[in-house]
Amino acid sequence: MIKWIIGLTFLLGVSFQGELCSQDIAKADSALNVLNNEKNLSFLDSLKLLRKIYYHHANSDSVIKYSELSMGLLRGNEEEYLFWMHNAYLNKGYALKLKGNVEEALEAHIKSLEYANKLKISRYLGAAYNAIAADYRVQGNYASSVKYYYDGLRAFQEDENSSLVQMASMYVNIGECYRLSNHLDSALILFNKSKVFFDSTNYELGIAYSEGNIGLVYEEQGKYEVAEEYLKSANRTLEKLGDIYPVAVYTVSLGKIYKARGDTDKALEYMLDSYNMSMHEGLKEQVRDASQHIYKLYAELGDYQKAFDYQTKYYAYKDSVVDQETIRKMADMRTEYEVNQKQSEVDLLVSEKTRQTVVAVSLGVVTVLVMIVAFLLYRNNQQRKQANELLEEQKEEIETQRDQLDELNRTKDRFFSIISHDLRGPVQAFKGMGRLIKVLVEEENIAELKELNVDFDNSVSQLSRVLDDLLDWAMAQQGSIPFHPEKVELPSVVNNLKDLFHNMARAKNISLATDVESDLAVYADMNSLNTILRNLLNNALKFTPEGGHIQLSAIRKKGMVAISVKDTGIGIEKDKLDSLFKLGGSKRSWGTQGEKGLGLGLQLVYQFTALNGGEVTVESEENEGSVFTVYLPDNEV
Repeated sequence: MIKWIIGLTFLLGVSFQGELCSQDIAKADSALNVLNNEKNLSFLDSLKLLRKIYYHHANSDSVIKYSELSMGLLRGNEEEYLFWMHNAYLNKGYALKLKGNVEEALEAHIKSLEYANKLKISRYLGAAYNAIAADYRVQGNYASSVKYYYDGLRAFQEDENSSLVQMASMYVNIGECYRLSNHLDSALILFNKSKVFFDSTNYELGIAYSEGNIGLVYEEQGKYEVAEEYLKSANRTLEKLGDIYPVAVYTVSLGKIYKARGDTDKALEYMLDSYNMSMHEGLKEQVRDASQHIYKLYAELGDYQKAFDYQTKYYAYKDSVVDQETIRKMADMRTEYEVNQKQSEVDLLVSEKTRQTVVAVSLGVVTVLVMIVAFLLYRNNQQRKQANELLEEQKEEIETQRDQLDELNRTKDRFFSIISHDLRGPVQAFKGMGRLIKVLVEEENIAELKELNVDFDNSVSQLSRVLDDLLDWAMAQQGSIPFHPEKVELPSVVNNLKDLFHNMARAKNISLATDVESDLAVYADMNSLNTILRNLLNNALKFTPEGGHIQLSAIRKKGMVAISVKDTGIGIEKDKLDSLFKLGGSKRSWGTQGEKGLGLGLQLVYQFTALNGGEVTVESEENEGSVFTVYLPDNEV
């Protein structure tokens, strides 16, 4: 079960994303150790390890680093790996927001939504909507936030795989918007509703978030005893789970409760605890909030030096630009400290005030003018440099697009050449058969007509397979293949294919066996899965001599389902393995009984496997046979 936690900013609220990411440093370290030490990792294994690291790492900088490494690994193949791009941007955005970079976080989450829209999977759309809503809430745009939260809720409701945890998480988030807009009764209703859902699933993390947010509402309503009970209960659970962000938020609220009771020492203790843990975790917003309350407490206690220090930290972390009122407040605090602590030094400086003021103003004016001139020159130089870099990038992009277009034209020419050559044979065969049939009918030669009927059926089957492969390949190139991933039970698919190829195998005296566990299921598009397996079995039968053996098997392996087609056929030459899945050069081949193919079957296997978020591998020895293995997502993961 995957959970994602994010936070708010100025007002001490906490939102909860449910089933998106969890902080588990042990899992992250384990994956990082494998990534750094295992030398022969496959492309897919590397993606999975990077995903486990940025899912579970507790450090925001590390989450950003490894999500960007994942994106870099996918560069150039983004459209083939939509889920991985969606997920990497989603996690990067949450980490950026925890660091206080809300605008960058929103940009990342909008990219995540773009990939989710291409995937057209409701639960991924729900996750992206939820993230964008949280970004708007951090900016104080509660109307937009609520809109996106409800979009996310509807997306989760449309997905039959959505859980109570996801629904409860949405209630927490919408409730938090109501709390921030001061609709406390509505917020309390939603927080309590989310707690009921979390209780029913015994989900500790969600229960803690619901309890903590209920405590925030009660604290704002002045119901301090019940608020303290909820907040402390939430912190106990969160500290046990190692989730520091909400602990920092709830601890500030506990400090506010003790301040309201008049216990400033206890209030200061809680505020300092929140400040220290926020500094350690790099939570800028919580550092800012805790600093604000601490400097006010020290000011009430008369400790103006510490009050000034923490006020300075508060303004340093505050998002908006320091205005004149802020400058005045800081100057007043500093002056009050100096009057009480360093009166003698102030008296000494008064006598030199006029001379120092004239000198300081003169130097200041000259310095400012020099700095302005230097800045203008520097900015002008930077703008020219950026413009040149942009032009160079555009030039490179145009050249790349031109090269891609040339390659597409060459591929198109090769494709039409293949079509014209491989359709000419069957069509000419039909023409000859038509003339022969006419002669045999006139001669009433029934025996030869029967023999000709067998050849006619074989030619029809051959032409039908050629046209099917050509149509599927062309649709794949245009991106118009219908794609509807769902849970697919493998045993029923395999049994149907075995029945389909039974006669073909029997005609060549080839044994066709299957070995698939009864509970195996993949998350894939049914039509493309059938095309993948049909082409692999057809190839195996084509290149396996009489008396050979073919086995189709499937097992779970590293979070995926590995489907293998193994034959005892003629194998594949080593120099052809690297270009096996590319449309280039000469791809025609003949089976053990002269069967001819276009080489498009393996093209479809490769493209449809990538479309379903998987990969395909091949092992082969000449005259020993081949093993094609397709890895597809396990529906149980």
